Amino acid sequence: MFSSRSAKDCQERNAELCLENSVVQPLLTDLYQITMAYAYWKSGKINDVATFDLFFRKNPFKGEFTIFAGLSDCLKFLENFHYSETDIKYLRTVLPESVEDEFFQFLQQLSPKDVTVCALSEGSVCFPRIPLMRITGPLIVVQLLETTFLTLVNYSSLITTNAARFRIAAGKEISLLEFGLRRAQGPDGGLSASRYAYIGGFDGTSNVLAGKLFAIPVKGTHAHAFVTSFTGLEDLSSRELKKNTEGQGPDKDFVTLCVDWRTQLGEFLSILASEAHDGELAAFISYAMAFPKSFVALIDTYDVSKSGLLNFCAVALALNDLGYKALGIRIDSGDLAYLSRVVKETIECVGKQYDLPWFRDMVITASNDINEETILSLNEQGHKITCFGIGTHLVTCQRQPALGCVFKLVEVNNKPKIKLSQDVEKVTMPGQKEAFRLYSSDGHALIDILQRPGEDPPQVGKRVLCRHPFEESKRAYVMPHKVEPLYTAVWKNGQIAQKIPTLVEIRQNVQESLRTLRQDHKRSLNPTPFKVGVSDDLYHFIHDLWLENAPIGELS
Repeated sequence: MFSSRSAKDCQERNAELCLENSVVQPLLTDLYQITMAYAYWKSGKINDVATFDLFFRKNPFKGEFTIFAGLSDCLKFLENFHYSETDIKYLRTVLPESVEDEFFQFLQQLSPKDVTVCALSEGSVCFPRIPLMRITGPLIVVQLLETTFLTLVNYSSLITTNAARFRIAAGKEISLLEFGLRRAQGPDGGLSASRYAYIGGFDGTSNVLAGKLFAIPVKGTHAHAFVTSFTGLEDLSSRELKKNTEGQGPDKDFVTLCVDWRTQLGEFLSILASEAHDGELAAFISYAMAFPKSFVALIDTYDVSKSGLLNFCAVALALNDLGYKALGIRIDSGDLAYLSRVVKETIECVGKQYDLPWFRDMVITASNDINEETILSLNEQGHKITCFGIGTHLVTCQRQPALGCVFKLVEVNNKPKIKLSQDVEKVTMPGQKEAFRLYSSDGHALIDILQRPGEDPPQVGKRVLCRHPFEESKRAYVMPHKVEPLYTAVWKNGQIAQKIPTLVEIRQNVQESLRTLRQDHKRSLNPTPFKVGVSDDLYHFIHDLWLENAPIGELS
């Protein structure tokens, strides 16, 4: 229970492992965790051993699946769990003066070395009532982990699930970029959103610090401000650009090349070149000269069809003359389905006219407050978008801002504990439990089942009775073709028991786990609920304990 690691060691380790969030420490908790710890201590419960379950009761976003994330952060927190001298000094000012010095000494020596954590694999699909983590150890220590574990798992799982839903809506071939830093709930929320959006299936982020800390691909172009800062070609201080060839070659008058192409393209596309905005052309030229190998332009500052698209194509063809290939465009307003078709038709027409196959395949990126429903609607309208930049609705999870994970006591000193409620959904399932996922013959997951530790695990080809935990009539036999134990010990004997997977590995696990679900569980509209059951033995155990603890009323 007590720590052998110095505060300096913990701080150094924390700096190494938790660069992205140095505030994750024991005081990142609710005051009542500290006051309960004191009351436990004063009651002589320092040797009590308890088990808590961390779980949620309802899937987010009106869906029927959730992705478990945040486990790696919980393990890093355990590695660095230690109350520093300044922590203790502060707690002395918060707690009553009557609190004994011995309690503060006790706190400073605490460590999670006697804690055992069993959990689902990070990035796996999970469902209501199935504990994501089972935490066993000294009652006081495990109680002190509650709030921090919840804050590390709740938002991470919510963002990852939201990102996974965006990925399902967009399909496999569309690129997804996270643009949400400026709309996130503070710097910590912004970094977490970038990290877990990537895990959930996004391909990159605009967040530069997230790119540095987590090795996430960083993407970005320019804003409307860049375009409107130019008035005309006279704003350009440089006109020449080197050819993209080996050795030294003469610089070319890139500005004149762009203007000539705009005139030629205007005639070919039947667009008045004189109506296209000269300031926009100057901005595109300036940006292309800065990034000739990765030119992407925002084309909706003035008018996509009459100005932005013509100016972009002119600059792209001028770059081609010098041996460069533009990458594509971004649209941030207007009718995205219609405009994307206009862009696609234009670049295909230009590519065919000038025999440039790559021109037809340039990226068409759309942003502008996009949510899951927007993507589904655009799919129905036959859009030609190849990349979505998504911010507000991803990082703030506007459809559901919290997952609602809870941390409930289920056992103390080998005695099961149950919380009762008039709301059946809030009745807890007592005692330690094992979880298994049963699969059908086609490889899809059929049901998750909880059972007591002493029971024989389900076996392939052997019929299993699965029951609803609280509704007696809901029961079914299942003949599994594959049985997957869901829990692995991830923290034991004071150290991480399994190698922490990389972000890429967790990201891959998300997609592999989602593939095990039938499509009707994953669809956006009226998805089929995934079944979660308990064994017959656990069912009777729950109800016997319920009756034992429920008071008997009296009628008069």
